[in-house]
Amino acid sequence: MAGAVTSWVRGAAGSGFDVDHLPFGVFAGGHPDGRSRVGTRIGRFALDVGAVLPAQARLFDVGTLEPFLAAGSHVWSTVRSELTALLTDPDADPLLRPHLYPLDDVQLLRPVAVGDYVDFYASEHHAAALGRMFRPGSEPLLPNWKHLPVGYHGRAGTVVVSGTPIRRPSGQSKPPNTDTPVFGPSDKLDIEAELGFVVGVGSGQGEPITVADFASHVFGACLINDWSARDIQPWEYVPLGPFVAKSFATSMSGWITPLAALAAARVQPPRRTHPLLPYLADREPWGLDLTLQIDWNGTDVGHPPARELYWTGAQMLAQLTVGGASVRPGDLYASGTISGPGPGSAGSFIELTRNGAEPVTLADGSRRTFLADGDTVTINGTVPTATGFLSLGEVSGTVLAAH
Repeated sequence: MAGAVTSWVRGAAGSGFDVDHLPFGVFAGGHPDGRSRVGTRIGRFALDVGAVLPAQARLFDVGTLEPFLAAGSHVWSTVRSELTALLTDPDADPLLRPHLYPLDDVQLLRPVAVGDYVDFYASEHHAAALGRMFRPGSEPLLPNWKHLPVGYHGRAGTVVVSGTPIRRPSGQSKPPNTDTPVFGPSDKLDIEAELGFVVGVGSGQGEPITVADFASHVFGACLINDWSARDIQPWEYVPLGPFVAKSFATSMSGWITPLAALAAARVQPPRRTHPLLPYLADREPWGLDLTLQIDWNGTDVGHPPARELYWTGAQMLAQLTVGGASVRPGDLYASGTISGPGPGSAGSFIELTRNGAEPVTLADGSRRTFLADGDTVTINGTVPTATGFLSLGEVSGTVLAAH
């Protein structure tokens, strides 16, 4: 668009990764020393941040994002401004060029250590759809759902970066035609298209974070695929919730988009149908106009809209910490499956195929309900900006056979 500030880096303009974005990640390769580097993405390049910002190098020299995240919003803003100035000044080309690495020459690593991982259940459309499947004849939403963001503590040790293969899990399930449970590989391996939030500044134990302090503690957002075993899940989740069905793998995208880059994408969340208690009152709109796109073996099968999430990232963080739980730099929490109200907006295959009753025809002519070994799922995300759009990159994984 006219008036947009763009970078001199070839291919950045219109890519979704121009200077209005500048996501952060960690990469290896492209340099003889082989060490990992903190980078920002500009077009089809990863820029070694520590190498071009010597005054801030101590935050990046360890090759992990946590020191930078812990430094706080003033430092985040300063680094963003300095990078923008360099990437829009053609005279900076000789300084930056040796530290720009083509993405094809590097490997993205998990951007944060993920000390803790919490998964929420923030989409009313998804929660109601699964409620109808798992509790037929009952109200789709349980009585607490409109009063607080429901969530569970996930397994941080199995959060992996995009591109990591996913091993099919095994566990107990209870088929409807048997009197006793059986054990074996999951026959209903599914995806969950989600939005993740990465904590920057931590909090002390016993110190709740208010919704108003969301942007002071959360650095940015990423894409999540919380792989799920739908045949294991309904047998094990009563009364304490997901366990084996969710603990085997969660994929996150390699780039974290700063909240500062999402300013133009902020929208009001859906209308509240129940009064909120004061600690969850959302006086500032932290809904996000993010649209996901789900690709199943090359077939576009859905576009879940994050603006439909009933609970916002600020409210999720407030609920996570209200009882006194602390958070640390690099902690991760996610929205749960994002689904919309209409056709083509499901964020999971259990919804898309109505629990296997309505198979989907893929581009190769195969008809699928849940994931087969060898299947690849890639989730992309885009948000509008004042001058175009940002791409949140992708989160991708290929299914391997069970052990």
